[in-house]
Amino acid sequence: MAAEHGGCVLRFTKVSMALTDLGFLAYWAVTVTALLPARYAYRDYDNPILADWNYSFLPLDLLAGLTGLAALLTACRGGRAAVRPLMLISLVLTSTAGLQALAFWALRADFTLSWWAPNLFLLLFPLPGIVHLARRDLGWSAP
Repeated sequence: MAAEHGGCVLRFTKVSMALTDLGFLAYWAVTVTALLPARYAYRDYDNPILADWNYSFLPLDLLAGLTGLAALLTACRGGRAAVRPLMLISLVLTSTAGLQALAFWALRADFTLSWWAPNLFLLLFPLPGIVHLARRDLGWSAP
């Protein structure tokens, strides 16, 4: 039963990682090239301080996305030893990005659903995968 649960967790995690990591790359491609219309952006999009805040996520998001895609590609090529650490790094960075964004929007008392929903997803989807990987790697048994 636990093995079946772990398989479901990892399947969900891998699909979510693929979509998220490609989404990170697409978001930054659109943002850097200024293709995102301001009406779809966050509040005060034209404020230089908020633009800097947004760009402060660039290294975090790219590192999360690239390590996640590397994990998924490595898994397809059978490099099992490298998959788990790459996945864990990517999942922790992704969850951190979601938490940081939500903390910022909460401090600003800006609860716009179009920004909260994706960042809640970034915060939460990695958690079951992180727990699964940590349990297995650290020898923790399932409850």
